[in-house]
Amino acid sequence: MIQNQDLRNYYAEQILNKLATYQSVLKAEFVIPDRINSCHIDNLLNENDVLDIYKAFPNKEELLQLKDIREHKYVGIQLNKYNPILEEIIYAFQDKRIVDLIADITGFEKLMADEYLYAAGFSLMEYGCFLNPHLDNSHDKDIKNYRVLNLLYYVTPDWQESYGGNLELWDRGLKQPARTIHSKFNRLVIMVTNQTSLHSVSPINHHGRRCCVSNYYFSPTPATPEKYYHVTSFRGRPEQQLRDVILRGDATLRNMVRKIFKNKLKKPHFYRK
Repeated sequence: MIQNQDLRNYYAEQILNKLATYQSVLKAEFVIPDRINSCHIDNLLNENDVLDIYKAFPNKEELLQLKDIREHKYVGIQLNKYNPILEEIIYAFQDKRIVDLIADITGFEKLMADEYLYAAGFSLMEYGCFLNPHLDNSHDKDIKNYRVLNLLYYVTPDWQESYGGNLELWDRGLKQPARTIHSKFNRLVIMVTNQTSLHSVSPINHHGRRCCVSNYYFSPTPATPEKYYHVTSFRGRPEQQLRDVILRGDATLRNMVRKIFKNKLKKPHFYRK
């Protein structure tokens, strides 16, 4: 039985070896033109290890529920409240060797992980849950560095694409169909996050739980040539015209408030160690 203190490196070694094996393939996929920069890799960890991670997920009643017209999901942020396995797999992705390798794959220089897991951690979604199209918050919790990469690792066994809960990348905006990436068991997705990387999670129509481990990577320089700043900004789906008007107004208002007051009115969600 591997002790908790050794799990992080155990996971990190597997991730590092898998990424290194497919480094050139991932690098080529990430820069395919005319779409949101992204790539994915399957069978990241040994299957039994992933099953252990999945079984470590708590019940939804133990998590923070986020439910409004923007999203419906359950998240875990204060990791010391949960099974230590979850903390170890999340921080395995922050191993400097992995961060440096992903920097080479994606082309981002001075890439850094976020020990505070601002807006990251793990999430659980079940029947009826969804995440509307949105742009991620542009910065870290201290509004110093740019959020440039999103790492999503899916751990639910036998999760079928028809169940929903899949990542949707709106490569050409909301007027064109989204590109769907199946939230397949043991799959890691790496995607850019900037001022145009609209993405969403399709509504779940299956009575099961879709579990995901997530990390963000940051950089002192933005993901595009120009500087930018915005809060997490949601949109309506193409068929949700009224909701789109409401959400665009909501994003505009929250952007104005954040620029004036920073984080003084609402404390950001992050891991308080």
